[in-house]
Amino acid sequence: MLTRRTFVRQSAAGLAGASILGPSAFQAIGEENTKPVKVCFVSGSGEYKSDESLASFEKYLANAKLPITVSWAKWKSETDLPGLEALDTCDTMLLFTRRLKLEGDQLERIKKYCQSGKPIVGVRTASHGVQSWLELDREVLGGNYKGHYGEGPQIKLSINEKGTAHPIFAGVREFPPGGSLYKNMGLVEDVEVLATGSIDKPVASEPVAWTRMHKGGRVFYTSLGHPKDFENENFQRLLANSLLWTASRAK
Repeated sequence: MLTRRTFVRQSAAGLAGASILGPSAFQAIGEENTKPVKVCFVSGSGEYKSDESLASFEKYLANAKLPITVSWAKWKSETDLPGLEALDTCDTMLLFTRRLKLEGDQLERIKKYCQSGKPIVGVRTASHGVQSWLELDREVLGGNYKGHYGEGPQIKLSINEKGTAHPIFAGVREFPPGGSLYKNMGLVEDVEVLATGSIDKPVASEPVAWTRMHKGGRVFYTSLGHPKDFENENFQRLLANSLLWTASRAK
């Protein structure tokens, strides 16, 4: 049986050359607390097909037999995101929206959740996920989204030393991300960068995955999340780990 301490040590070993770990290793992540983690998928990024990508990811979680249950808040339009009531009882939120123009109760529900110090996993366009509350990026996620480089150059993913030792990257190998590289230099001071992405034309390197604490709650953000990324088991594993880590099921 893996303890939490053993799990962290083996995360580095898994990156040294082992293949992607199977379902039994996933179960070990949460075995010290078998109560299911309640996750709310907040989906509303049409450009990156968040509904389809997260539906595929939900199947992955089920196949891996993780102690995770999923509820959805799924957009109907850029001004309507029903299902946010699930934020009242979830253990962590996965936010994958893009420039939604929310107002009233729906906007307040997201603000209340984020400002209450509850766990958050932000994916790709979450940095500009709510056009009517762009401060979310800096104040909560710790980011500094300034657009992106053009389509075309292949991103090279590099997991740094802190990332290698972190539970979020346990069993995750470096893989070629899809899509364009986001510009995110100038993060808030308390951010811990776990991985960077670089391109050759133009020559550029940017943080692509990091953690921070916000009002006592664990936050993880990654600018990855192109539909091609969701087809890669390494990325799916990364997100699965991040849900368990933000919900304090792994140190």
